Amino acid sequence: MINKKVNNVQDALQGIENGMTIMLGGFGLCGIPENSIAELVKKETKDLTCISNNAGVDDFGLGLLLQKRQIKKMISSYVGENAEFERQMLSGELEVDLIPQGTLAERCRAAQAGIPAFFTPAGYGTEVAEGKEVREFNGKMHVMEHAFKADFAIVKAWKGDEAGNLIFKGTARNFNPSMAGAAKITIAEVEELLPAGSLDPNEIHIPGILVNRIFQGEKYEKRIEQRTVRAKN
Repeated sequence: MINKKVNNVQDALQGIENGMTIMLGGFGLCGIPENSIAELVKKETKDLTCISNNAGVDDFGLGLLLQKRQIKKMISSYVGENAEFERQMLSGELEVDLIPQGTLAERCRAAQAGIPAFFTPAGYGTEVAEGKEVREFNGKMHVMEHAFKADFAIVKAWKGDEAGNLIFKGTARNFNPSMAGAAKITIAEVEELLPAGSLDPNEIHIPGILVNRIFQGEKYEKRIEQRTVRAKN
């Protein structure tokens, strides 16, 4: 039986060096690889290009790496919750590539599937399409987008087994599944790590063949990005 378990986050992140491109799963603050991000902050890895739907908030998630100036470029879709991100972008300290959310997801999935490029109508006629090949399909113009090329993908799952099979929960299924296997090396951090064969095959979302390393995270804060509650009557 193939065993992809590593003992801790330090072992999991072996090989991540300055200047690399890293995919990070999650949606908002849901399903983000909290332990791995914290370790990257400790390692002081810098000049990173990060591919992530969000850029975290000022004091959590990728916001921690932004605070330490460890990110050179962000490739993202929604970044409206991070004042430090905004400051760095407007000052020119941070390179930013804003991508329509569906295109971001598909560029991850295309990399996972080994598809080098695809056409999408999203972004045609806007700055998103500048410098890109455009082609007409069925009377509608489409923009060619390339699959991402990343050194590492770091995803977070609810449960996993030592063979690398993963189960995601709720909103954490946004971006995490499409990033698994979409980079040269995929690291999975999980809340619960079980022996191989413990998971119901019918419930597995990502097979272990797409995962290179897996470890159990020590703790998860699971913050809420925007807490909304009903006013008392």
